[in-house]
Amino acid sequence: MPSDCIQSVQDQNIEITYSTEAFIVAYASHLKWLGKLEVPTWSHLTTQTGITELAPYDPDWYYVRAAAVARHIYLRKDVGIGALTKLHGGRNRRGNRPSHHADSSASVQRKVCQSLEKIGVLEQTDNGGRRISQDGQRDAVVEAAKEEEDEEEEGEEEEEEEEEEE
Repeated sequence: MPSDCIQSVQDQNIEITYSTEAFIVAYASHLKWLGKLEVPTWSHLTTQTGITELAPYDPDWYYVRAAAVARHIYLRKDVGIGALTKLHGGRNRRGNRPSHHADSSASVQRKVCQSLEKIGVLEQTDNGGRRISQDGQRDAVVEAAKEEEDEEEEGEEEEEEEEEEE
């Protein structure tokens, strides 16, 4: 899904529209602010996929991945670790041979899901997948509403600046 795509959340007759990238960044900062998400000690050493050689540059990459996983599971009701590895995988560049898709690390996805389960955002289903809990759903809708308010305020400020220039 492109990062500039707009999503809609409908909860109790309230429609909230937000951009995917803005929501993930806002929810990641919310998770970091809470301080409850357990970040593994090896998170600064690991690569996210088997096709990359270096660890991520962003020190908060674990929070961003957790926010992306929570959003993905929120939009699709029952998701397993295999689906998340396919989602966060990438292109394996094989030199002069054709490129192929490579899945991301299942261990990283599993640890992110376990961390989100500990703070009550996700819960396991009967068939082994994960789904968003009531608390996680409420948090996601609240963050989306905050993000929409921030975007509206920025739009109003830009309009005021344009009027002042004229």
